[in-house]
Amino acid sequence: MSLYPLKGFFRIKEALLQSQEIAIIDVREEALFAEGHPLFATNIPLSRLELEVLTRVPSFSTPVVVYDNGEGLAEQAYQKLSIWGYSDVALLEGGLKGWEAAGGEIFHDVNSPSKAFGELVESVRHTPSLTAEEVKVLLDSNADVVVLDARRFDEYQTMSIPTSISVPGAELALRIKELAPNLSTQVIVNCAGRTRSLIGTQSLINAGIPNQVAALRNGTIGWVLAGQTLEYCQSRCFQPVSDETRLAAAASARALADQTLVRRATLEQLSALQQEPARTTYLFDVRTPDEFTAGHFPDAFSAPGGQLVQETDHHAAVRGARVVLVDDDGVRANMTASWLAQMGWEVYVLEGVEPSHFTESGNEKSRYPPVQSADVVTAESLAILLGESGVTIFDLTTYQRYQKGHIPSAKWVLRTDVVSQVKALPQPQVIVLTCGSDRLARFARQELAQQVPYKVVVLEGGNAAWRRVGLPEETGSGEALSPLIDRYRRPYEGTDNPEEAMRAYLDWEFGLVAQLEKDGTHGFQVI
Repeated sequence: MSLYPLKGFFRIKEALLQSQEIAIIDVREEALFAEGHPLFATNIPLSRLELEVLTRVPSFSTPVVVYDNGEGLAEQAYQKLSIWGYSDVALLEGGLKGWEAAGGEIFHDVNSPSKAFGELVESVRHTPSLTAEEVKVLLDSNADVVVLDARRFDEYQTMSIPTSISVPGAELALRIKELAPNLSTQVIVNCAGRTRSLIGTQSLINAGIPNQVAALRNGTIGWVLAGQTLEYCQSRCFQPVSDETRLAAAASARALADQTLVRRATLEQLSALQQEPARTTYLFDVRTPDEFTAGHFPDAFSAPGGQLVQETDHHAAVRGARVVLVDDDGVRANMTASWLAQMGWEVYVLEGVEPSHFTESGNEKSRYPPVQSADVVTAESLAILLGESGVTIFDLTTYQRYQKGHIPSAKWVLRTDVVSQVKALPQPQVIVLTCGSDRLARFARQELAQQVPYKVVVLEGGNAAWRRVGLPEETGSGEALSPLIDRYRRPYEGTDNPEEAMRAYLDWEFGLVAQLEKDGTHGFQVI
């Protein structure tokens, strides 16, 4: 008999069908999560639980189900969540294998709900698309066509379709009139694969633009598989729009949101929603990251609209929660809300917003569990210690970031493997823990200090402090002591993806509508 409360497939399925709040948390690393998970599972690895869970599951009364695939991580997560104050935590009965054995559908990759929804939208609305070859003919013939890239700007800069302009998804309906002022201009929307191309294209169609519009079928993946050349390091980007354009776009977006039964909330109603202890209310600012940094609501989180629709499982980890969206133009929040409503979310657009309400600048305010004070070492002092024997540095940042630059002699390790790696060492004099800042290192030090007899210190300010004072770094693979599973390599990112991986990814996306039907818990309704 389990020492922990259990919750099985049928109880979870019923909660999903009844739109009750529930957070289904896969505590494995992302690469393992991508190999298979329930549709509405969210990935919060045990190694980063302290950094993410209080922000992504903000209410301690939310029913939380944690699972792994037999690694013993879920039990550790249960203990931590209970200590931090979550009052309704259970393990998934049988773990991932138990879910599948009970008849639960297993989805692969990441952001599966959004990608499956995008495929459903195309199947219902017959969203128009053109092949890479067809788009290239248009470009080569200097046809009256504009290509709009709906991804994040950093993705666009990595690789892009020739002549394309970066217009992240939520910006499309706001800016299309000035990007394609002539009614005869054909609009092509692309992303890396399929979802953001399809949602972006259908957004413009739903908004009623008069231009002919189509998705680039299979995005940059389709472009590469067709043997066509991409551009790199481009910076073409949308520009500010006129008041006339904004007002016209706002009217169209409002009508569309009303059609999808999006709700409205005043500032007073938002406050009331946020104070209900038994419910989760997310407040997302759907403008660009730069706009958010310049000024935002004090308790809002940045979730640019296109990425919010693309990554609902990350931003809104509690299925069945309420989502309130805010912008300053009446377009981006309404357009984003129209999609979230079709995805089964209880979604509101905040009204009565004035520039004076965006009082906070800088990054959003995340929440973390308490952590004990730690012995620290400064970057300058650590640089001197590196010349001495008996000092071991463990870097807990992502392996991708570690490769780009790390402290000389630092060993990369998953936070969950630190204890075993330390116990395997010959007796060192000093163990130094570092990460991007020093936050994760402090949590790891608290855990490690209770289990090993060695002196454990934290690099104050982490790797950022090391760089800030101009100390040298090493690049490359370094010394990795853990399996490289902390991040799933998307087949649609970067510039060196194997062709077979790209084709397999497209095949997976094509099968998502059938998987949705078998799963039966999604609650999607496409208008």
